Amino acid sequence: MDYIREFDIRLDREMYYAGESLAGHVVLDTIENFKLRAVRVVLRGKAHAEWKVVVSGDRRTVKDDQYFLDDRAIIWGKDKPEGNVPILPRGVHQFPFRFQLPESSLPCSFESKPGFIRYYIKVTVDIPYASPPQGMKYFTVIGPHIDCMDEQYLKPMIGQDKRTKCCLCCEKGPVVLRTQLERSAYVCGESIKLRANIDNQGEEIVRLKVKVIQYVEYFIDRGVLGVNKEVQHLVLEYRGDPVHPNTRSKWDSAQSLVVPVMPPSLVGVCRLLQIYYVLKVSLEFEKSGDDLQMHFPITIATVPFRIPNSNQQPKIQYEVACEHVEGGLYIGPEFLLGQVYDGSNAHEARETVVLYRPVYVTVVRNDGIKPNATTT
Repeated sequence: MDYIREFDIRLDREMYYAGESLAGHVVLDTIENFKLRAVRVVLRGKAHAEWKVVVSGDRRTVKDDQYFLDDRAIIWGKDKPEGNVPILPRGVHQFPFRFQLPESSLPCSFESKPGFIRYYIKVTVDIPYASPPQGMKYFTVIGPHIDCMDEQYLKPMIGQDKRTKCCLCCEKGPVVLRTQLERSAYVCGESIKLRANIDNQGEEIVRLKVKVIQYVEYFIDRGVLGVNKEVQHLVLEYRGDPVHPNTRSKWDSAQSLVVPVMPPSLVGVCRLLQIYYVLKVSLEFEKSGDDLQMHFPITIATVPFRIPNSNQQPKIQYEVACEHVEGGLYIGPEFLLGQVYDGSNAHEARETVVLYRPVYVTVVRNDGIKPNATTT
């Protein structure tokens, strides 16, 4: 409107944990007096899933929503004012607001093409006899409290696989892979603690391969049947040196497996989507193409590992997800000025103005390694 010079929503912070107090204020800069019924604020958290399916030859859109937050407040005026409508004098006005986020587990903010989880403040300026100006401000909820120090994640996970090949009446020596995962939960930026022992008594060169795979499952409730979609992405990969026949080799992941920035594990909190991660360890046989395989479920946490009885606490920061995982591949068109980014034109997308992207907990590293790329 001509007489509103500025209308803005400002939050004290851009990211919040469950149970925290969310505070901010609405700024209205007006150049003349005008009648104003109320300034209304809505706090909302919502998950949405949507994609197209083919039913009896017809292409249809299926979608579903789930709400986690829906709180409202009037920060100026009254809901139904009696008598004359009050007048807001010209000038700069700041209307503070505050909401208490629930202690219950809130799913993390998340953006992808099939679905999203978004949290936002919506403000409506209720002016009589006019279309009410509205504004929205998105913010990040970090997600469920997942602590790497919880006992269930500190138990080492041990695996072993063995292969013995027979040729006619002659049995060749075994190839044995033994692995130990020190703990099963990690925050982005931390190094996965994995050790492997390889005993190659066979006749082929073998090579250690380690992968972390992200799985995201989307669900839409359609009565008895329902529909679902699953996507998976290679998070990081390591290929070791060749291990020759009749030799043994030990490998320690050290800094080779740095967890890139990506959404935390999300299981049992949102009915429309879940996110989980699997560490796959294998031995690849050079000639036959066979391999030994073992899988370890790992958890991407929101509270980092701390060395017991140490004064040094890990420093954390908040970063957007890397571009090769779900949660970092896609930016919704409503958050872009200039073009739609679907992950295929990354260079051009960096030159556009991005209005909002969720961020995730990341440990600040001292070794210069950026937790954003796959390892080879």
